[in-house]
Amino acid sequence: VQLQASGGGSVQAGGSLRLSCTTSRFALDIYTIGWFRRAPGKDREGVSCINSSGGTVYSLDSVKGRFTVSRDHAENTVYLQMDSLKPEDTAVYYCAMYMGAYYSDAYVHTRCRTSADFASWGQGTEVTVSS
Repeated sequence: VQLQASGGGSVQAGGSLRLSCTTSRFALDIYTIGWFRRAPGKDREGVSCINSSGGTVYSLDSVKGRFTVSRDHAENTVYLQMDSLKPEDTAVYYCAMYMGAYYSDAYVHTRCRTSADFASWGQGTEVTVSS
């Protein structure tokens, strides 16, 4: 079962986008959800992860202060609010579920950095930021 990421688009530098991650197949509320991105010619990297309680367990240094991850259990959706976008944020953004054996925030933090133990990857949504 794949998660569905949406909300991408083309914006100018300094603009904002809000990405959404959801599925109609099951409830997301018990899962830690991660946002990841793959820029052209680069490896996939973790952007931000949120635990089931709504706490941010990981945030990429380059997006701190600009991107905010949140979740709405009633909507069964996890969001990534992206403000002050920069051309270097251009990438395909994906969301995925953490399926690892350990659930401490400290451990999940390390897994978010590398996307290890994450599953249910969807097609992603493309974000293009022009200068």
